[in-house]
Amino acid sequence: MNLDPFALDLAGLPKVSLHDHLDGGLRVETVWELAQAIGHELPADTEEALADWFAAAANAGSLPKYLEMFDHTTAVMQTAQALERIAYEFAMDLAEDGVVYGEVRWAPEQHTRNGLSLDETVDAVTAGLEKAMQELDGGLQVHQILCAMRQNSKENAQEIAELTHRHRPKGSVVAFDIAGPEHGFPATRFAEVFAWLDERFVPITIHAGEADGLDSIAAALTSGRALRIGHGVNMVQDLSNVELDDNQEIMVWGDVANRTLYNNTVLELCPTSNIQTAAVTPGPVDAPLQNHPFDLLYRSGFAVTVNPDNRLISGVSLTDELYTLAATYGYTMIDLLEFQLNAVKGAFQTEYARDQLREFIEFSWMDVIAGVHDQDDPDAPVFFVEIEDDEDDKE
Repeated sequence: MNLDPFALDLAGLPKVSLHDHLDGGLRVETVWELAQAIGHELPADTEEALADWFAAAANAGSLPKYLEMFDHTTAVMQTAQALERIAYEFAMDLAEDGVVYGEVRWAPEQHTRNGLSLDETVDAVTAGLEKAMQELDGGLQVHQILCAMRQNSKENAQEIAELTHRHRPKGSVVAFDIAGPEHGFPATRFAEVFAWLDERFVPITIHAGEADGLDSIAAALTSGRALRIGHGVNMVQDLSNVELDDNQEIMVWGDVANRTLYNNTVLELCPTSNIQTAAVTPGPVDAPLQNHPFDLLYRSGFAVTVNPDNRLISGVSLTDELYTLAATYGYTMIDLLEFQLNAVKGAFQTEYARDQLREFIEFSWMDVIAGVHDQDDPDAPVFFVEIEDDEDDKE
């Protein structure tokens, strides 16, 4: 069996992406073209220089510098035509990376400066995603998670919750999230909104444990009723080693960690992004993820998944992240497959759809690992799957 990830083309294997922001995943050329069309001033004079600026800002080790990049991406995402184009390209780029099921999250409230209604922004993104899926002919399923910005009012969050609930029966929108500055804006602030969503069986994922500590994760699980945690790297604050009398050590989990493990709550980890935003201290140049708690969380039994967070801003794809993790921790193909199956488990889909996806991914990966299919063979099967939605399970 071939267990060495570096002996195989991971981009050619089917993958699942759960935590990927629309406004962080534009193509550089698209930012450049749209900015020129609307007269938005960019921090570079050429498209090539703009690409260099994004790379430098992402790796400056500064959260403010990292967030500054979104000022330029959201600025060019204020018309229905721009949103549709960006969503279409986003989906096509997912497919290029071998993603067969993806969830894209974004905040509609950030795209209404030029007069679009919230519903019109969702319709535009839906149109772009559906156009790509039609062209890919069953090669990709991608759905939306709508985010409310947590620094804004509870009334605003309720409006986005109602927007999510309104569009979810149409099939493209699958869940609700809160994003934005984590510290000072805990999930407890929106407890009534989450209760309203929960009563209507709308799935919830929450950014927590990235820019704030364990209390933020606890609030997401209790007040937030989260089925998944966005990032969650500070879960390690609830893990400790206890020395026994015979000079052995055991790992002890606190209440938050135990609750997460008991419910098998999926963690949407984004390793490179966590380094760039200073959520995790970077390792040496040749092993930047060395200090990331990904491996500790994995070995401790958490349902960890691998995600790019922001493909343009962070300069990574899902395939890139898998190779980097394998290089850092010595993971085999079996480990990388487990991360994909964890993501299937967390997908906001019906159990039937998850079963289809799980079977397809597991068989595809195991065939390649076992050498049944040669990835360089032009006649090898394409690693795509069409997921059928169960209309009766959407409400």
